Amino acid sequence: MPVQFLIGVFVPTEAIAGSLHHLLAQKSFAVSWSPSASDFNDWVVSNRHRIDCLIVEFSQEALSALEKLKQRDILLPALTVGSLVSASSALNAASEVEESDLIDYHAAVTCLDMNDLAGVDEAIHQAVDLYLQLPTETKVKPLETNTDKRLFLLSLQQQRLTEKLRERLGYVGVYYKRNSQNFLINMSHSERQAFLDELRQDYRHIILNYFANDSSINQKIDDFVNVAFFADMSVPKIVEIHMELIDDFSKQLQLEGRSDDILADYRLTLIDVIAHLCEMYRRSLPRDS
Repeated sequence: MPVQFLIGVFVPTEAIAGSLHHLLAQKSFAVSWSPSASDFNDWVVSNRHRIDCLIVEFSQEALSALEKLKQRDILLPALTVGSLVSASSALNAASEVEESDLIDYHAAVTCLDMNDLAGVDEAIHQAVDLYLQLPTETKVKPLETNTDKRLFLLSLQQQRLTEKLRERLGYVGVYYKRNSQNFLINMSHSERQAFLDELRQDYRHIILNYFANDSSINQKIDDFVNVAFFADMSVPKIVEIHMELIDDFSKQLQLEGRSDDILADYRLTLIDVIAHLCEMYRRSLPRDS
């Protein structure tokens, strides 16, 4: 089956949201609707490795939500919907200012007027296309690590989305072609540190929820493994991350005067993750014609 695009929507105005809901329901998208800016940000942070496009209303509240994502170096394809005329006063912008100039998330944000909502499908694809064209190289000074990290993470997201587009179009044979510039071994020290810190956080979340009644745990493992795969991470590196976290948990339990015997059960988590990763590497091998 072709993969679905995951769309995150934050549109507070009921009239616009109602129209969008009707239009998106007719498309082959998986859509998550957020009732508030905080819920939207929390959802995007939790699903940043799966999201294919964001749709937000052109309003101060929604644009502020995008700015918070940018501050966390989460840059994704984005589409704004609404009216520049009605929103400009709320944003304290002059009427002659272009809508795209009022958005500081990234240069590829696509704008769709509320009177043109019927073209939302095309606008989403345009937002993705423009996002994939964003430059990911910069001649910055070594101390400007925030910019380096943001561009590096943008490059990873672009590659993931490109491969998902290929899979959606049926080009299974090229789905696992990877960019060696994103391999862990080729990262700078700051890039590698930022990448591993984020990966450890994701793995910690998997550990804490592995035995809970969490129906999304398999998807979280898939997301973790997908990121590790495109970075060409080895199984020993995954084991190292696992042992570091288990050691931290063990020390915490000992400080609390509790037994750490239960931590042995989390070997199942490690086995599960390694099995997923090995399967991805197996599938990446060229098939005999």
